[in-house]
Amino acid sequence: MAAGFDPSGRLPDVFTNAGTSSFTSFLSRVAPEMLPGRRPLPPGMAADLAPHATTIVAISATGGVVLAGDRRATMGNLIAQRDIEKVHPADAYSLVGIAGTAGIGIELMRLFQVELEHYEKIEGAMLSLDGKANRLAAMIRGNLGAAMQGLAVVPLFAGFDLAARDPARAGRIFSFDVTGGPYEETGYDAIGSGSLFAKSALKKRYRAGLSIDDATRLAVEALYDAADDDTATGGPDLTRRIYPVVMTATAEGTHRLTEAETATIAEAVVAGRMENPGG
Repeated sequence: MAAGFDPSGRLPDVFTNAGTSSFTSFLSRVAPEMLPGRRPLPPGMAADLAPHATTIVAISATGGVVLAGDRRATMGNLIAQRDIEKVHPADAYSLVGIAGTAGIGIELMRLFQVELEHYEKIEGAMLSLDGKANRLAAMIRGNLGAAMQGLAVVPLFAGFDLAARDPARAGRIFSFDVTGGPYEETGYDAIGSGSLFAKSALKKRYRAGLSIDDATRLAVEALYDAADDDTATGGPDLTRRIYPVVMTATAEGTHRLTEAETATIAEAVVAGRMENPGG
């Protein structure tokens, strides 16, 4: 039971008085044990006790940004899940992808979604894109204790900046370190175990001014290259019809490509690699 609840069923004052616009801060006062970083952990490393999510790529394009992730979660040398979804909308104009401990990452992502929605309800306005990145950074910082025991989560955040002077360059990308440090990236970025190979592919093929469609194709190509060299990253599974999750954020809001749309792109990438496996 959360601290301060009245057994009679009446809500405590903290629920009825004017409070903070941060849901995370509110939760830290009312029920701190529900925050991912506040839970007690046994001593020792815990990295092998839970599935890990792997590769996420982000690419800025003309008029928006693309965020894509593979579908594999691993636990040591085993495939824990083949169709996990690591890329989600954070709010109407931003996206978040997770790499690291899958369970904590999904919980952190959902808490971040509530954090942004709570702010809008309390303040009557949407946080700026920089403000959203800073809120996410604080939440990652709160998980530092668990991260030091191997249960790290490092997200990739991207969105359409409604306040951008040039809407064509409004797609922005933010990466984070395990201590919560936020860093804005230029053009593209990738996180997770396959990020080295994904970024190497993007480094050779990315060009400023890409259309959303071209950036989408490039994101799937980068994930294919990551899966080609990283066993923890899953490539397009044509047999089971499991394809990457690909989302965009533009002036019209966030959008997830349908399974049919992603399948068409992934199958075209695989067909191209049948002729030239090295890309």
